[in-house]
Amino acid sequence: MNALNWFAPVLITPAGLVGIVVLIGFIFILGAMSFKLVTQTKNVVVERLGAYHKTLGVGLHFIIPVFDRLVKTVSLKEQVKDFEPQPVITRDNVTMQIDTVVFYQITDPKLYTYGTENPISAIENISATTLRNIIGDLDLDQTLTSRDLINTRMREILDEATDPWGIKVNRVEVKNIIPPKDIRESMEKQMRAEREKRQTILIAEGEKRAEILRAEGDAEALLLRAEANKREKILQAEGEAEYIRKIKEAEALGITLIKDAGADQAVLTLKSLDALALVANGQAVKMVVPTNITDLASTVMMAAEFSKDHPKK
Repeated sequence: MNALNWFAPVLITPAGLVGIVVLIGFIFILGAMSFKLVTQTKNVVVERLGAYHKTLGVGLHFIIPVFDRLVKTVSLKEQVKDFEPQPVITRDNVTMQIDTVVFYQITDPKLYTYGTENPISAIENISATTLRNIIGDLDLDQTLTSRDLINTRMREILDEATDPWGIKVNRVEVKNIIPPKDIRESMEKQMRAEREKRQTILIAEGEKRAEILRAEGDAEALLLRAEANKREKILQAEGEAEYIRKIKEAEALGITLIKDAGADQAVLTLKSLDALALVANGQAVKMVVPTNITDLASTVMMAAEFSKDHPKK
């Protein structure tokens, strides 16, 4: 009889059913809290009983609920922080506004969690004080033209200061430099005057170059005209010389023909006069008529006889 009682159906009251459901839910919740999935580029700092226990990397991790607590999830990506413009004073007592951009990366989640209360605020304050120190050693013109120097020095100082906090400062960039309004107006006037000066210099150089080119052109044209005139005169003289040579050859040929024909004294005299007339027709030839034409004819005849007695070899 007692054995049959073991197989008797167990009666579960509604309150017992609720308790079972609550127990099962608690087990599931406890199991869910016992595992932590950490994604890429993330680290999780875990404390056990209030003290640092470990840092969870990428993957699925088991933790003890109630005893272990997830303190901080840290991103390992490079981050950018744009700080508000900071008032700084240059060496020549000019007050200006400068805002900077800091590129940093967390390298040690434990130091980042326990190193300082507010790391970003600490970086901002260090950046402001460092910027004031650097700009205090520079005058206005150096500040406006030394961005690379400011960036390098700030990066070195910030990187050294944030190393105990597990932060690596990769770059610091000066985003904007804002001088006072009166300084900006003076700079604009100076730039305008400089541009006008360069414009005047360029115009003067252009005019000078144009004058030089015109003078060179005139000189070249003068040389060409002189050369052309020289060539013209040479050709003209050669033409006149050739003309006279042809006339003389014709005279000599005429005399030879007359001699060969056996012309008398009168014919020779008339031919001599014709030859003199032809010579007188040439340019730049002045004809002088002798008083005794007969003597001239005799001279021509003598030349003919001389040519006869002394023939060309």
